[in-house]
Amino acid sequence: MQNSILTVGSMAFDSVQTPAGKAEQVLGGSVNYFSVAASFFSPVQIVAVVGEDFPDSHLKWLETRKINTKGVQKAPGKTFHWVGSYDQNLNEAKTLSTFLNVFEHFNPTLTDEQKKASYLFLGNIDPVLQTRVLEQNTSHKLVAMDSMNFWITGKPTELKQTLKQIDVLSINEGEAYLLSGQKNIVRAAQTIRDMGPSVLIIKRGEFGAALFTDTGTFLAPAYPTATVVDPTGAGDSFAGAFFGYIASHGFDRTTAKSHPEKWDHELRNAVLHGCVMASFTVEDFSLHRLMRLEKAEFDLRFKTMTQMIKV
Repeated sequence: MQNSILTVGSMAFDSVQTPAGKAEQVLGGSVNYFSVAASFFSPVQIVAVVGEDFPDSHLKWLETRKINTKGVQKAPGKTFHWVGSYDQNLNEAKTLSTFLNVFEHFNPTLTDEQKKASYLFLGNIDPVLQTRVLEQNTSHKLVAMDSMNFWITGKPTELKQTLKQIDVLSINEGEAYLLSGQKNIVRAAQTIRDMGPSVLIIKRGEFGAALFTDTGTFLAPAYPTATVVDPTGAGDSFAGAFFGYIASHGFDRTTAKSHPEKWDHELRNAVLHGCVMASFTVEDFSLHRLMRLEKAEFDLRFKTMTQMIKV
């Protein structure tokens, strides 16, 4: 599949409380947010596991969005369930409980088609599993990944081993400080990039995102939106739009080496696409806003975004 993205991660139910209200057992998980956002730009194949309680109607809807769900395993038991809340500081979620359920024994095995995917995004899962996926997909032209505090502190050796094999890392500011052991964002970025990824994106919530490459640093603002209902999944949808944009234009390691300035320019464009996508995600609970988002609506907000940052 030309310029197809393969993503591996979690499909889940979320129960979330924010200052705007509460949502019980709504659809969540990194793969859902990532794949829906990426599908605005590029075909996506997903590898994940769900329980018997996961609705077939959602899988069918994903398939209408150029998302191949053949890699979704339905296992006996219940789907991964995350319970969290946000106070007035919407940049940080508080995890109240986590029920791994069928996700606890997730062991991604790729099909022949999935092994040929040119673009690989490793969602926020055990770094041992991330490496296992990398070993199966040997034809990738570009690899990006996400991680979190749990793996940074729980499996630092395994995580650093995975980082040596990837091109792009997307994490939030707190995770960057924890992973690097630094308290300055510039020093943190350099330390992390020395671990392997030549491209680092540090997501900063309402303050946008910072991009660090061999060519330089780019600070992108968050798109200002008056309606912030639920920040859950904003980082995953950011990554989906970012990587979807890159894949749709066929940019990869070859571009980075042969045309570094063009590569840097398009990475900045991709970051802006991510910021705009995240601004839609936060406007409703779960994936509800992304599900009713039209490409023309996205393009209009992106145009407004680029006009805002012109000097």
